[in-house]
Amino acid sequence: MSAATCLLSQEDLLCSICLDVFCAPVTLLCGHNFCKNCITVNWRVNRKIQCPVCKKRFDTSHELHVNTFISEVAGQLRQSAAKNASEEAKPGEVPCDACTDIKLKALKSCLVCLASYCDTHLKRHLTVPGLKRHKLVEPLDNVEDRTCTKHDEIMELFCKTDQMCVCQFCTESHHKTHDVVSLKEECTGKKTELGKKEVEFQQMIQERQQKIEELGQSAKLSKEAADKEAADGVEVFTGLTELVQTGLTELIEQIQNKHKTTENQAKDFIKELDQEISELMKRIAEVKLSGSKDHFHFLQSFLALNAALPVKDWTGVSVHQPSYEGTVARAVAQIKETLNSVREKQPAAELKRVQQFAVDVTLDPDTAHPKLILSDDGKQVEHGDVQQNLPDHAKRFSYCVIVLARQSFSSGRFYYEVEVEGKTKWDLGVVSESATRKGQIISSPEAGYWTLQLRNADEYVALADPDVLLSLKSRPQKVGVFVDYEEDLVSFYNAHTADIIYSFTACSFTEKLHPFFSPCVNDGGENSAPLRIAVVHGHFI
Repeated sequence: MSAATCLLSQEDLLCSICLDVFCAPVTLLCGHNFCKNCITVNWRVNRKIQCPVCKKRFDTSHELHVNTFISEVAGQLRQSAAKNASEEAKPGEVPCDACTDIKLKALKSCLVCLASYCDTHLKRHLTVPGLKRHKLVEPLDNVEDRTCTKHDEIMELFCKTDQMCVCQFCTESHHKTHDVVSLKEECTGKKTELGKKEVEFQQMIQERQQKIEELGQSAKLSKEAADKEAADGVEVFTGLTELVQTGLTELIEQIQNKHKTTENQAKDFIKELDQEISELMKRIAEVKLSGSKDHFHFLQSFLALNAALPVKDWTGVSVHQPSYEGTVARAVAQIKETLNSVREKQPAAELKRVQQFAVDVTLDPDTAHPKLILSDDGKQVEHGDVQQNLPDHAKRFSYCVIVLARQSFSSGRFYYEVEVEGKTKWDLGVVSESATRKGQIISSPEAGYWTLQLRNADEYVALADPDVLLSLKSRPQKVGVFVDYEEDLVSFYNAHTADIIYSFTACSFTEKLHPFFSPCVNDGGENSAPLRIAVVHGHFI
C-alpha cells in the first residue's frame, strides 16, 4: 500500500467538488471520483444524475459504492498530514535542518554533520554504515556554535576561571587547572542569581514607576501653580493697562477741554469783531452816499453816522492761554498713587499664596537644649533657669538654647508661623540635618543655618554672613517661615502685615531641613515669653 501511495500525489486525492481529501470516495461509471456526500448533494440540488466533470448522464438506478482502495489511500494521506502538523517544530523547539518546506521537530543532532534531523531525515544516520559512526546527541539549536572549534566536540562544560564554555578535551589541556563545572550546574547557579536580580529589577522598576508618578504629580502641581500665577499676572497687568489707558484718556480729555475753552473764546471775539467790521463797512457806504448837495440831508446823515459808530476798545482784549504745566505730571502722580495702592495689596496675595503650603510642625524634645521647656503638645518652647538632667546624645544641642522640629523636608515647599509677641530676642529659621549641634554655633548658610534673629527688642538681623541689619516698618508679632527646596529659597514674613522681612536665595540645599527655634535666654524675666507655633489661618489684619 505504501508503494501505491507513492504513485499518487495529494492532488490526485482531492474531490473536485469540495476540493478536500476524499471522504468516503465513490467512483462513477465514467471513472471520475467524488466524496459520496458531495456527489449525492450535487445530484439532489441540480436534479440531474450526471458527472459534474464530464457531464455523462446516468439512470436513477445507478448505485454509489465506496472505492475502498482510494478511501484507504486518502485516509493515509490525512494521517500523514496530521502527523506532520503535530511534528512541526514549534517556537522554542529545534527544527530539522534538512526539511525544505515545513520544518519538522528534530529528534537528534549530529556533532559530525553539525546539523539536526527529524525522524525521516535521521533514518540515513541509523542505516548507512558510514553515517552510523557519527555521534548523535539530543537536539541542539545552532549545533555549530555549540561545538568546540579546536576539538570538534560539543561544549558541555563551563570554565568559571575564564568564563567560557569548553569541551571535555579543553579541560585536559588549556583549562586543566581551572575551575570547571557542568553547564547545568553553572546554569542553576546563574538562574538563582538571575532570580535575585529579577527581584532587584522589579524593585527598581517599582521605584522608577513611583518616581514617574511623583514627577508627574510635581509637573501637574507646577502647571497648576504656573497657570494660577499667570492668571493672577494677567489680571494685575490687565488692571494696570486699563488704569494707564483710563489715565491717558482723562489726560487727553482735560487738555482738549482747556483747548476748547480757549478756542471758543477766540471764536466769540472773532465773531464780535466781524460784526463790528461789517457795521463799519456799512457806515463807509453811507458816508459815500451822504456826499449829496442837499446840505440839510448831509448834516442829518453825518450826525446819525457818528452816533452809530462802535465804541469798544479792543486794545487790551486777548485770548487767555491755558496753562498745561504739570498736567502730565499730575496724571502720572495719580497713576502712581493708584499703583502704590495696588502694590500694597500684593504682599497679602503673596503671603496667601505661600500659606497654602502650611505644614503641621511640632518640637522634637530629643533635640532640645536641657534648659528649654517644651509644652506637652510640642507647640511651645521657653527658656528655664534650671538645667534638666537629659541624655546628651548626638541630636541634642549642648550649648546654644535651640530646639528643632520633629519634621524634616527634602523636597517641595513648606510654611509655618511662630508667635513672637512679648519677646525681646529670638532666632528662627531652618537648619540642615548634619549641621553642628554641639558647642558654640555661628549661624550662617555655610554652616547649614538659614536664620533670622531679634536682639534688643527692635534689632532684626539676617545671619547671612555677612549679617544683614534689617529696617522693618512694624515690629512683627507673628513670623512666617517659607521654604522652597527646589528653588533654594528661605523667606521670612510678618504674618500680620504680610510684608516680607528677608529672603535667603541660592541656598543650594543638599539634605533634609528641620525648622529651627530658639527663644534665647529669659534675661531675668525680660525675655520670658515663649515661642509658640501658630495655626495658619490665612487671614490678615
